[in-house]
Amino acid sequence: MRAVLVVNPKATTTSERSRDVLVRALRSEVDLSVRYTRRRGHATDLAREAAEEGVDLVVTLGGDGTVNEVVNGLMTAEPPTFRTGETPAERLPALATVPGGSTNVFARALGLPREWPDGTSMILEGLRLGRSRTVGLGRADDRYFTFCAGFGIDAAVIHRVEQARRRGRVSTPALYLRSTVSQYFLASDRRHPSIRLERPGESPEAELATVIIQNTAPWTYLGEREINPNPEASFDLGLDVLAMRQLRVGSTARTVTQFFSNRPDPHGRQVLRLHDVPEFTLLSARPLAFQLDGDYLGEREKVRFTSVPAALRVIC
Repeated sequence: MRAVLVVNPKATTTSERSRDVLVRALRSEVDLSVRYTRRRGHATDLAREAAEEGVDLVVTLGGDGTVNEVVNGLMTAEPPTFRTGETPAERLPALATVPGGSTNVFARALGLPREWPDGTSMILEGLRLGRSRTVGLGRADDRYFTFCAGFGIDAAVIHRVEQARRRGRVSTPALYLRSTVSQYFLASDRRHPSIRLERPGESPEAELATVIIQNTAPWTYLGEREINPNPEASFDLGLDVLAMRQLRVGSTARTVTQFFSNRPDPHGRQVLRLHDVPEFTLLSARPLAFQLDGDYLGEREKVRFTSVPAALRVIC
């Protein structure tokens, strides 16, 4: 089996020594080449090149941003062969992701341990046993995502966190909580919801303040604790949506508290939830922050979302 390991050398929870250990472990199972990212977006190019070379497996070592880039490279590649009867997922290399970031939502949603040594052991076992599954993806305009997207306040919080990290701050749950509080009270136009959600054949939903989209559950983690706005979201179904109509202090606090429940079921007059949605479009009267898989992508006034079923094979 030919494999390529795409390494983000800035991954927060690994060192050069641990990367060497990982490479030796993988080479005990596969014919491995190692490629390092040098800039944002480089992992997309490396994954696309690997798929077009006809490799069987692409392994990532990095966080959710690295995984997202690799998935986009795989999904936009043109593999050298396409045998009759193959599904789109079967013609692409399989994906294995070694947790190397601070949160690793995608890997943990697949059932992998949080720490990279344990995750590596499980991946090696999966390779030996031929254990894989096919997962669906989401797509926002022309870019794929694996677990979540956001339009509004959660994307603005991610932007704040990224700015803090560029100033040398470490990504911690406390940093996210402080950024959320600051964004909510100091920088959000909570009185004038501007988002409109449109679905084919359905009446539009207007005057929404912020929207969370999930391709699986959980949405994210706060340390070890799952945060679940859409607990029924699944890699095997369409997209799930939670939108808040208003961002009043009382109703927002109640809804966020429900996210953290052991049996989350966010509800209320200010909450809109949609389950297993194949496609929809979000439009805003003003530019709003936009994120995919925890990466801030700037501000948008319109984004079209679609579910892409059975898109990719993953080692789990």
